[in-house]
Amino acid sequence: MINLLVDTHSHFDATKFDQDRDAAFNRTRAAHVNIQIVPAISAKLWEKMKIICQNYNGLYPAYGLHPMFLAEHETIHLTQLPYWLEQEKAVAVGECGLDYFIKELDQKQQIYFFTAQLDMAKSLNLPVIIHARRSVDDVIKYIRKVSPITGVIHSFAGSEQQARILIDLGFYLGFGGPITYPRAKRLHKLVKILPLERLLLETDSPDQPAISHRGQRNEPAYLPKILTMMAMLRQQSEEDIAKMTTANALRLFNLSESGFSKFEPTKKRI
Repeated sequence: MINLLVDTHSHFDATKFDQDRDAAFNRTRAAHVNIQIVPAISAKLWEKMKIICQNYNGLYPAYGLHPMFLAEHETIHLTQLPYWLEQEKAVAVGECGLDYFIKELDQKQQIYFFTAQLDMAKSLNLPVIIHARRSVDDVIKYIRKVSPITGVIHSFAGSEQQARILIDLGFYLGFGGPITYPRAKRLHKLVKILPLERLLLETDSPDQPAISHRGQRNEPAYLPKILTMMAMLRQQSEEDIAKMTTANALRLFNLSESGFSKFEPTKKRI
């Protein structure tokens, strides 16, 4: 019996949920996804995310500056970030990282904001949630400079060698909708052979849906589809995968299974 799943990467504050957030949350709880880690993307959305995480049980915020939104970031946001991390009870720094897929994003500026957030995570003893698209080698390089530090490489798509280096550095690897696609052979191999003690489940809602919802808005309620695929690839029971990935998430984000009550309607609306 699967009693508790953790979606370790859900943008439940996204505008795509504004019209039916309550209903989406009910579906999530019905799917036994009792915890969501909600990473920020830019400073202008921190307040909205804070309110949403306060209004829904089991949502935990991570504050950071996402590389894809580089044009919105200012140096002053790095000065403000420690307050949000400490005073708003963040469970991680992020979403931060490097994105070398989008060519027009200035790499030097990305590195500036990324390394500042790595330093912040280390000084505050928080894990870090990292976006690493076409940039895993550089991400590893900058992690090494501040090691020891822990965190998760969200939506991991690197090589086996990179994965094992990151695991040796104390990191976890997040897998979501992309593993459900038949052509994702490299991801399938990684899910099969990497140690389960370092794997996490995620949806990246509202993006990266599983193949069964291709072209539709993704939701945390669809996390069991990732669980099912991971169990099939590893030839292990869903119960065993759920138990271990949940334990991994609770350990990484310093959370407890206790105290997660059922959904109560919110008094505020975003």
